[in-house]
Amino acid sequence: MADEDGASPRELILEACRRDNTSLLEETIANLASAASKAGKNPTEYVAETLNKAFDGVGNGCLHLAASYGSYDALDILLDQEGVEIDEIDRMEKDTPLHKAVRYVNSLDKSDWASGHPVVDILLDAGCDPRIRNKAKLKPLELVDPRNTELRSILQKGEFAMTAGGDVVNEDDDGPTGSASDSD
Repeated sequence: MADEDGASPRELILEACRRDNTSLLEETIANLASAASKAGKNPTEYVAETLNKAFDGVGNGCLHLAASYGSYDALDILLDQEGVEIDEIDRMEKDTPLHKAVRYVNSLDKSDWASGHPVVDILLDAGCDPRIRNKAKLKPLELVDPRNTELRSILQKGEFAMTAGGDVVNEDDDGPTGSASDSD
């Protein structure tokens, strides 16, 4: 995709995050890991360092951009990379990616809000801290459109879980039921 005179890995990562282009993102990450191996560097650390230093002109990192554009699949790939800073602060508003995800959902038509909630969910599931305040001293929950009660609930549960230190039982109906006390 990119030749020697083409876009830098940072530019490719940022563009992939804006457009939710998973093939470009995966290819760029693979190329970074390969280059690190050839240079005798730790590929995992090199990829994480590159991702953590990939900022656009106004100080948004790759997670900020993916969250701002609702790029769920790009977020999924980025959050799987060991060592990626999940609570990075942007330069302008001092927002975390979670703040950006809430702003993204707010930008959608009310009828489309539910389609944006997974972007917030994936960040919370990855451990993003919903208690962090931005430049305006607002937590992500305080940015939610007051009419979006479902998103408010998602963030309240995330904040409670973070405050409780992860000692909260997740009551999703996705898994098997029954006693966990049976041992082999």
